[in-house]
Amino acid sequence: MFKGSIVAIATPFKNGKVDETTLRNLVEFQIKSGTNGIVPCGTTGESPTLNNEEHEHVIDICIQTAKGRIPIIAGTGSNSTAEAVALTKHAAKMGASGVLQVSPYYNKPTQEGLYRHFKAVSECADIPIILYNIAGRTAVNIEPATVARLANDCKNIVGVKEASGSISQMQMTKLLCPKDFLLLSGDDALLLPILSIGGVGVISVAANIVPADILKIISSFNSGKIDEAQKIHYKLLPLLKALFIETNPIPVKAAMALMGLCSSEIRLPLCEMSQSNHEDLKKALNDYGLIKK
Repeated sequence: MFKGSIVAIATPFKNGKVDETTLRNLVEFQIKSGTNGIVPCGTTGESPTLNNEEHEHVIDICIQTAKGRIPIIAGTGSNSTAEAVALTKHAAKMGASGVLQVSPYYNKPTQEGLYRHFKAVSECADIPIILYNIAGRTAVNIEPATVARLANDCKNIVGVKEASGSISQMQMTKLLCPKDFLLLSGDDALLLPILSIGGVGVISVAANIVPADILKIISSFNSGKIDEAQKIHYKLLPLLKALFIETNPIPVKAAMALMGLCSSEIRLPLCEMSQSNHEDLKKALNDYGLIKK
């Protein structure tokens, strides 16, 4: 099933269009780096500003390029249940390994509304589903009792990407859900604490640029080398701070551009970094040894 370091892959653009060649190269880079899975069309993939055709195309490119070598967990969430269903059906048809379902944003559904939304998606296709809880983006929290209700009622809802920032909430989710229900960190900086309460990995922004180190934290922890995992965790913290100095994915795309991985081009309403923050990012990348100033 889905565990380890799963990258929330950035969507590269060139002159306003999806850069297909670079996207394929990024998928290959992740596979060669040992990454355990790829999530296209998540927050980092700028899904809100991809039209439906582009959204499906980005998923298709990742599936076609991976050729079964690595799981592709397609971001198919929406604040429209009908759209989430349509995107999920497409991903299943194209051979995605699973889908990531963000809670509906802007609408602010009740817990009952969330339950019905995710249940409708689960019933539309026989494909594993990971819930995505990120109230800071969506204005609604998926409460642990709702996660547990979905986990028990929908056999293909297999886990949750937790980006609530609340370790207390995540522990309650683990307590209430079936033993094999997957808890994945949605925050790179909380990966190590989440592993300690029974998490199985992370859907990572930082893995776009340091995939080997994200993997190493997990493998060290799982091997009982806690000191080594802590060492890498604390080494990463200044870089993680820089990667979130402005709204994700602005900094990580700027970092990828500085490293020669893709263009920093980003779609409005997001825009390029301020000059001072860009300098701070460059310093963090230089200090980490990823670029030379």
